[in-house]
Amino acid sequence: MSLWDRVHFDPEDILCLLSSRRLKHKQTKDHFSFCAFCSARKEDLNRISFYKSREKLSLKEQIKGLKMMEEVNEETSVLSVHGHTIKVTEVSQDGDTLTFIIVSQKLSGTGEYHVDRTYDDFEWLQQHLFSQEGVPGIQGVIFPPLPARPQVNASVKAIKQLGFLGLGEWQPYCKALETFLRQVAVHSILSKNKAVEVFLTSTEPPGRQKVRRNIFNRLSQAVEEMRKEGHKDVDEFFQTERDHNLVLTGHTRMAGEKFLDVVLTEQKIAVACGHFAAALHLCVENGEDPEKRAFSRVCVKLSEVFDSIKKNMMSVAVNDMNTLGLGLDLDLRTQEAEKEMLFRRTCKLVELENARKNAEKAKPVKKNAMEEVKKAAEEEFEQICKVAKQEIVHLSQDRVGMVQKSLIQWCEQQLQTAKEGADVFNQHLQAFKAMA
Repeated sequence: MSLWDRVHFDPEDILCLLSSRRLKHKQTKDHFSFCAFCSARKEDLNRISFYKSREKLSLKEQIKGLKMMEEVNEETSVLSVHGHTIKVTEVSQDGDTLTFIIVSQKLSGTGEYHVDRTYDDFEWLQQHLFSQEGVPGIQGVIFPPLPARPQVNASVKAIKQLGFLGLGEWQPYCKALETFLRQVAVHSILSKNKAVEVFLTSTEPPGRQKVRRNIFNRLSQAVEEMRKEGHKDVDEFFQTERDHNLVLTGHTRMAGEKFLDVVLTEQKIAVACGHFAAALHLCVENGEDPEKRAFSRVCVKLSEVFDSIKKNMMSVAVNDMNTLGLGLDLDLRTQEAEKEMLFRRTCKLVELENARKNAEKAKPVKKNAMEEVKKAAEEEFEQICKVAKQEIVHLSQDRVGMVQKSLIQWCEQQLQTAKEGADVFNQHLQAFKAMA
């Protein structure tokens, strides 16, 4: 995991803060150099930035949100919905804001819940899942990955960040959000969080309070954590998993990027065929001249052929995007989520080793206190390792099924599209033979 994957701030916030503080010339120069580099990597930072600036809320909305947060923090709960029935059925757009309609079947089987949520609400849910500090071994959980914030009228830069989720209509993105919610709802630990029940069943939108943190403290923390990344693990199982994850993440990212290029090329071919089909109609001439009339008929037929090619290529691109494309995207985000979990565990390992050293070097007066700290660190680390091993085993099993499913769907859709295309082109061929 790189430094940029762990910095939870917006580079623009840094620039604003620096401009409002009177720093020495060298300090300002150094910080602005760092900020400039951060800005260049803003698309990476946005992937896990859960504290982005939000529009100002009214006092009534803030109070409602605070009350809801208090309810969420009070207790755990059992979901009142079937996790596998959760669906993101629709998306509506109001300016730059997208609202997603989420439907889930009641556990009692007597009806359904229909709620509407924005992306800020999804971030609110993820923030609560991350902040369960009182749950034993929570840092060993591989948190289901939330897709990056959707971009309306996505630019080339945004498409690069969102990948397959930034193409075409919002159906792939809704599918990704649906997968995220289902993974949370069936997770043995995360599903017990009260926030999940509130998110899926409450007709009122959850609170969206912005969590403020000191930017420079986070910078110092990120740099400090960067030093722990290459720390050698004492457990061969986790060291092997870290090495495997590093290689697999790289290969998955490359495969996704190459396949995205294929889909984009298919879309370009479809557009070009559409333009050529339209251009052929410009060659059609009315008149009594037999040669011109014959030429016009050929142009019309060729236009129909290229229009069919356009539709066929668009179908191929959509199928690629909705099957293997989404599968590769989810696989990559899941691998990155595992990498983040492994890093959190490594940080705890370093803390444990430091606690042991401090206990050994402690003076008699502080010996008992240091021993207590060491014992608490050992118990916490043991619990994290226990949960982490279970998560890795489940991930390995789920990943095989997930990739297999996307490959099967891709092949089936490709065969179906090829058969439909063959029938259409055969009809065109017969029509040309009849013209001869």
